[in-house]
Amino acid sequence: MTKPFSAREQRRPAPGWIRHLSLPLAAVLIWPWTWLFPRGWARMLSRTMTRFLGRFPETYEPAPHDVFICSYFKSGTNWTMQIAVQIAHRGAAAYDHIHDLVPWPETPPRARYAVPLADDRPRAAAPTGLRVIKTHLALDRVPYSPAARYVCVVRDPKDVFVSSYHFIRSHVGFLMPPVWAWLDAYLSPDTALGSWAAHLASYWRARDRSNVLFLTYEQMRGDLGSAVDAVAALMGVELTADERVAVVRQSTFAHMKGIENKFETRGAPWSSASGAMIRRGEQRASGEMLSATDQVRVDDYWRAELARMECDFPYDAAFGVTQVLAAAAPAPAAAR
Repeated sequence: MTKPFSAREQRRPAPGWIRHLSLPLAAVLIWPWTWLFPRGWARMLSRTMTRFLGRFPETYEPAPHDVFICSYFKSGTNWTMQIAVQIAHRGAAAYDHIHDLVPWPETPPRARYAVPLADDRPRAAAPTGLRVIKTHLALDRVPYSPAARYVCVVRDPKDVFVSSYHFIRSHVGFLMPPVWAWLDAYLSPDTALGSWAAHLASYWRARDRSNVLFLTYEQMRGDLGSAVDAVAALMGVELTADERVAVVRQSTFAHMKGIENKFETRGAPWSSASGAMIRRGEQRASGEMLSATDQVRVDDYWRAELARMECDFPYDAAFGVTQVLAAAAPAPAAAR
C-alpha cells in the first residue's frame, strides 16, 4: 500500500464546552417535541436531512475520467465507492478517509465533509487517471455525459429503512423519533433525501446505456467478485489477477468493518456515530425492526410508487418479496 492520501480539509471535533452545553439545551428545547409530537418531529427531521443536500454544480461538465457512484441513502454507497476507488488505484488505494479521494458535490461547501470537486489531486493520484464521485441524487439531477461512467446501486427499501434508522439515531441520539413515526415519514413525500422509487426509476430507465451500470445490493452480496468485474469493465480498467484479488479482499465487509473509521461521519456533539456507517451489511434482515405487517406495508407503498412512475423494475423478484408475504400471511386454519 502507498502512503495514505489526504486532500480534504479536516474538521475538528466540537470543543468540550459545546458538547456539554448542547446536551441539556437539546433536552430542554427539542426533546419535548419528539415526545409530544413524534410524527411531526420525524417529518421535520426528514425535511432537514433533505435540505442538507443541495444541487450538483450546474456548471460542471462530466469528463471521461469521472466515475459517478449513484446510490440511494443507506444502499451500499461506501461499499461501492470502495470498490471503484480500489479499481481506480489497482487495488492499492490508501487514504485517511474515503472522502479524501471522493468528492460529494451536493453537500454544502461549509460542511467540509469531502474533497472539493474542483480539486484534481485525487484523480492525479490514481494510476488509471480515474476519479470517483459520490451522489445520492436521482439521474435527472446529476450532470450527464456519455463520456462519463455511472454506477447505480439500489437496495431493498425495507433494509434501507432499518439501516437509516440506526444511522440517524447514532447521529441525533435521544432525539431520534420512535420507529413507527420514522416509518410514517419514510412512506410519505417527506422521505429523507427524496423518494426511493424516484431515484431507482431514474437510473432504471438508463440501465441499457453503455456507460451506466445498474446493480442491486443483493446482487453484490450474492457475488462480490462479479460485482467487482462489472464495475471494472464499466470503468475500462483491466485488472491483473493479483489486483483483482486485492480489490475484492478490500471490499469485503470484514475488511471495511476493520477500517470503519475511514468511512465515519460526525453527528450531534453529544452523539457517537462510531460503527453506524459500516454496521452489519446484511440483506433481508429488516425483521429486526419491522413486523411482517410493516414489511408488507413498505413493499406495497414503494411498489405502488414505482407503478405510478410507470417503472417496470422487477421489485418482487429483486427483493424476494414473496418470502415476506408468506411470513405475513395468516396461518392455515388447521395449523391454528
